[in-house]
Amino acid sequence: MPWLLLADLVVVLHLAFVAFVVAGGLAVWRWPRAAWLHLPAAAWGAGIEWAGAVCPLTPIENYLRSLGGAGTYQGEFVREYLLPVLYPAGLTRPTQVALGVFVVAVNAAVYGWWLYHRRTP
Repeated sequence: MPWLLLADLVVVLHLAFVAFVVAGGLAVWRWPRAAWLHLPAAAWGAGIEWAGAVCPLTPIENYLRSLGGAGTYQGEFVREYLLPVLYPAGLTRPTQVALGVFVVAVNAAVYGWWLYHRRTP
């Protein structure tokens, strides 16, 4: 049972990282130094999508699930509602590239807007 709990924790961490990659630029408005964490995270997120690679958190989660003897995702909130967000059915290569473009576009807009407002009186 602790292995499955740890696996679920990895999924929550993974989802939080994805949210930070997409929307973490908004934190820069309040805490400008957050850019030092967010820009590398956003680059990683876009890069992993463009490369078609697997995030290292995914094999860690799968390993923990295998240690816990899990074979299905039925019945738990994390497994039912968070996993499909991270691992959508039918994820294709063009969709991964589009997700990477989306991450870059959203963050470029947020940072551009932030820089514009910083420089104008």
